[in-house]
Amino acid sequence: MQDILGPLLNLGHTEPTVAELASRNLITCPPHTPIRDVAQMMQTHQVSCILVKEHEDIIGIWTEADAKSIDFDSAQNYETPVSELMSYPVIQVQGDMLLNDAASLMLQKQIRRLLVTDKQNRPLGLLTQTDIVKQQRIEFYLALRDVGSTINRPPLVLNASQSLAEGVAAMRKQRVDAALVETNGQAQGIVTERDLVKFIATASAKVSLSELALKPILTVKKSCTLLQAVEILKENKFRHLAVCDEQDQLCGLLSFSDILLNVEHTYVEQLKQALRARDAALRTSTDYLRLAQKVIDASLDGIMITDVKGVIESVNPSFTLLTGYSADEAIGQKPDLLSSGLHEPRFYKNMWETLLSQGLWQGEIWNKRKNGEVYPQWLSITAIRGEQGEICQFAGIFSDISERKRQEKQIHQLAYIDELTGLANRRLFMDRLHLAIANAHRHHHNMAVLFLDLDLFKRINDTLGHQAGDHALKEVAHRLMSTVREGESVARIGGDEFTILIPEVDKATSLECLAKRLVAKFDAPIRIKGQDFFLTTSIGISLFPKDGQSSEQLIKHADLAMYQAKNAGRNQFCFYQASAGQQTADELRLEQGLRLALQHQTLRVLYQPKVDLRTGQLIGVEALVRWHDPGLGQVSPQDFIPLAEKLGLIGLLSEQVLVRVCDDIRTKRLPEVPVSINISVLQLIAPDFCERLLAILEQTQVSAEQIELELTESCLIPEQAETTLGLLTHLRNLGFRLSIDDFGTGYSSLSYLRRLPINTLKIDRSFICELPDNNEDSQITLAIIAMAKALNLDVIAEGIESQAQRDFLLDSGCHCGQGYLYSPAVEAEKLQAWTT
Repeated sequence: MQDILGPLLNLGHTEPTVAELASRNLITCPPHTPIRDVAQMMQTHQVSCILVKEHEDIIGIWTEADAKSIDFDSAQNYETPVSELMSYPVIQVQGDMLLNDAASLMLQKQIRRLLVTDKQNRPLGLLTQTDIVKQQRIEFYLALRDVGSTINRPPLVLNASQSLAEGVAAMRKQRVDAALVETNGQAQGIVTERDLVKFIATASAKVSLSELALKPILTVKKSCTLLQAVEILKENKFRHLAVCDEQDQLCGLLSFSDILLNVEHTYVEQLKQALRARDAALRTSTDYLRLAQKVIDASLDGIMITDVKGVIESVNPSFTLLTGYSADEAIGQKPDLLSSGLHEPRFYKNMWETLLSQGLWQGEIWNKRKNGEVYPQWLSITAIRGEQGEICQFAGIFSDISERKRQEKQIHQLAYIDELTGLANRRLFMDRLHLAIANAHRHHHNMAVLFLDLDLFKRINDTLGHQAGDHALKEVAHRLMSTVREGESVARIGGDEFTILIPEVDKATSLECLAKRLVAKFDAPIRIKGQDFFLTTSIGISLFPKDGQSSEQLIKHADLAMYQAKNAGRNQFCFYQASAGQQTADELRLEQGLRLALQHQTLRVLYQPKVDLRTGQLIGVEALVRWHDPGLGQVSPQDFIPLAEKLGLIGLLSEQVLVRVCDDIRTKRLPEVPVSINISVLQLIAPDFCERLLAILEQTQVSAEQIELELTESCLIPEQAETTLGLLTHLRNLGFRLSIDDFGTGYSSLSYLRRLPINTLKIDRSFICELPDNNEDSQITLAIIAMAKALNLDVIAEGIESQAQRDFLLDSGCHCGQGYLYSPAVEAEKLQAWTT
């Protein structure tokens, strides 16, 4: 099958890299895995091969073809380790290799698969010959040839009474991947390599071929075209067809590989036949010689004949027409006269190695005309052998494929219609939008873009399948087209997203009316598989020139407006608001900056002293995280802490803070006083919170008695009261001090609060800032102090900034506090002054 890969590459539209086509479904197993387990894995994952992996290295591969190497006489052989039966080594290529180069490598190595890796040689996927072939368009060739032209030998026929081991031995000897099984002269089924893998995966005893053969047999006539045969194979998801002659007698087996191999060899075989005919004519009469020469001279393809050393002996007129070199200029020269210089020496070395070993080379090559123009050729070279079988000449036939490539590229560029809905696709919509913007700019009028997204559309695909989803999308397209006016363009730009271009807008009210009509179009249900389903849509609207001057801006802003409509409850429309767009952009920059700060651990930890209000003596410190970003400047914790919780990064952030605190304690940069660390509710409910906390303390050799955990009232979730109580009790027993931060701002139950094993209540700064003048705050503060004393808890006030606030708190019975009156949050080293 490898002989077909080179030429077929040039029938495609563009040449992708191997990474774009490689299958990502890599299934691996260790070398000691029994063959039975390997076969079961292949059945489970529906793959034709498994990679053998030892540690991190791929050391071999086991395929369906390798199943024929097993002795099926004993089920014990299925326990053989795969390392004893695998093929190796596995040829690897990097993902940026072009498909044409990959095909050449397969030709050279005579293999069917390549392992695709990234630049670090990590496996990305497997590329097979089938992957390459599926990118090509060979229907024209298939339609011109019949099945009979492909059958070159009778099928291998096995008796149904034979054992499986005997049948496999025959397949191995004949080098076939399938065989007919018959009973009393009547075909009963087909046994293939895939059947062998399935049997290995499931069988535990000997079976006959009759039990294994696939039923029923699909047959085609020899007169059937290859294109019809391919359609039958695809429709029935079979890999083989039985071929009958006109008397309905089975005369062969046809596989997809046979079809493609035949297409590849057809053209070269025609050249060989022409050359054989010419040789016969030379040996018989000058008339035949003249006839053969006329055939060659009349060929539209360039033909050159060289001796065994590669010296050009003759060329036809088309050679001169295509290359610009006359026969006199070419004869006596070597083919490198045409070399473009674009190919590496390795390319030509591989070409000649293949030609000498196989007698044939075909592929795409870039050559140069006499005038210096470089152009692509499709070249076939065949070795001509003498009567004794020795190579005596080489015949090369080539054609200029520049025009075909140009036409294919043009056809590809004209693919502007969405295949499912018949609407314009993204490319056509963008072209129309560019033109509409230019027209609006020239004539100074407004235009609009509507961005529509179906609400909760995924439910249809998940419940009824993608076919039902496709039906719904077609109905949506029909409704949208029936709503817009002539000149307004509807497009499907992907998935369940649609856009509508309004090339000229008089006033915004007309857009509102259109949006309302569009929303109302979804009031009627969509009938799918006998059931009525209701769909709704969210619509975003952007206007030119107010909301954007370019197509990218208009679509982006319409998309943002659509998400505003979704956030507002769906099934409605929204016009773009610049403030919302800026907010989204700011949040994105903040998120990116925070992720980088956590990745590079650039967040800082400062410490705010806690003091005895009576003596001013240091009794503890609170660890506070601060973030200064090079681009964003100083970012407030009130901005990045909620964002970290929203993004699920609060655990990582808090762990970095805890590690920094423990390191400062261990290295004695902090005074020997308890250090308070704030704990988020998301951390507290994490199942591994306690385990990770203790692991950090053990790693840094810090005791639990040196740490105080500050919990907000939001951590005291009523629905998890018993779980939280158990966790806090466990932490208290380990030696941690526990405090409730920002007390008075939440909704914690007093009956629940008195059960908690906490040490301290912290009065929130919002109650302190207007003391002693605000009577309401004064009463709340007094109540909190009284309640703390009643529960035998310590109490500490936050945010003390004046002497009057300190005096009020002391008179009220609160003896501990923190705030700017004493010190802001400072570096650890600056706290040493508090101990002297």
